[in-house]
Amino acid sequence: MFFSKFHITSLFVIMLLILAGAGVYFNGYAPWWIGVIILIYLGMIVLGSIFIRWNFYFRSQVMLDLETNSPSLHIRQNSGKVALTFDDGPAAYTETILNILKEEQAAATFFVIGKNISGQESVLKRMVAEGHTIGNHSYAHGRGFDWKSSTEMAREIMQTNVEIERVTGKKTTLFRPPYGVTNPNLAKAVKQTGMKSIGWNIRSLDTTAQSEERLLRRILERLRPGAIILLHDRCAITAKILPRLIKEIYKRGFVLETLSRQ
Repeated sequence: MFFSKFHITSLFVIMLLILAGAGVYFNGYAPWWIGVIILIYLGMIVLGSIFIRWNFYFRSQVMLDLETNSPSLHIRQNSGKVALTFDDGPAAYTETILNILKEEQAAATFFVIGKNISGQESVLKRMVAEGHTIGNHSYAHGRGFDWKSSTEMAREIMQTNVEIERVTGKKTTLFRPPYGVTNPNLAKAVKQTGMKSIGWNIRSLDTTAQSEERLLRRILERLRPGAIILLHDRCAITAKILPRLIKEIYKRGFVLETLSRQ
């Protein structure tokens, strides 16, 4: 049975609160220690939700893994393989990005939003035909997603799975949480739907980037074997830097890999 860092932290905090409460009651310790423990715990809860790399509530794949040469989630970190991933499509620059990937003979993984698929079926079919992998990025990607029940979250995930299979004829088990935010309800939904959560270890910040050079530099400075790079196919700046990014990745001896599971 997997005990998450959230469960372990919560049990530890409960024990600290019991000890602190006993100290206040029996020994006259200052009660503000109880408040300090609670504030630290709440801070860890927030940070654990925001930073998917912490694996605080459940495990997420944050880099290409070890031990096999197959084109799957589990590949040798020292093999020099990295992954380009694009969130939020099909979007304004998805086809432009597909054109660039085809020109540069590169493969990528696209985490699509279910509601965006209608009317863009040909884009998903092209992704599959050109050797890319499609993952699930929820159905609506709404800001209220993180406050939904596990049942509602699971429903969104399955809605998108159904749409992906309807269009491409292929099932996906790859899921990227909206905004990369996790919590206990999402942990239940991911388990219930049998999905594999995918994070990243290079956050490009392309959604807020203003300078092409700074964006490119931010990614390349962090480039390591096994890297999963987070990008968005709704951003014009991403499409602009992509040819140079791919060329530099190849120049440094890396191979681009998709996140397909086998």
